[in-house]
Amino acid sequence: MAEARRVRAVVLFEEGVSNAEIARAVGVCAESVRRWRRVWEEGGASALRRRAATGRPPKLDDPQVEVVRAALEQGAQAHGFEADLWTLERVGIVVERATGVVLSRASVWRLLTGRLGWGLQRPERRAVERDESEIARSVAHEWPRIKKGR
Repeated sequence: MAEARRVRAVVLFEEGVSNAEIARAVGVCAESVRRWRRVWEEGGASALRRRAATGRPPKLDDPQVEVVRAALEQGAQAHGFEADLWTLERVGIVVERATGVVLSRASVWRLLTGRLGWGLQRPERRAVERDESEIARSVAHEWPRIKKGR
């Protein structure tokens, strides 16, 4: 989306449109258009293209991430854990077993949320013996009586 705005601005630069008009047309502030124009004048349209992310490359490549995904989809019990519940520590252990790569808790979280698209889920804390029909009956019949103080 941001790159598309800059590409549109380049077209308008080449047509001689003013910065204020370009800002309105692409939905950004005039200062952004001034900055884009400077970059465009110095480096051309390619200077406004999106660049690859900088920084340290991820420890897991795409095939390894898919191996981890497959392992996690088997469930925690399939990997020897007592409950079928994933924690960051457990996922880290499975990542290490599956790929040989040790990840910090923060890196495990980024793997789960960023690269795998998973989110935080907490188990419901309800008794297995819970009887919804009895609760509904109690709310309908007992609660009004208790509330009146009789």
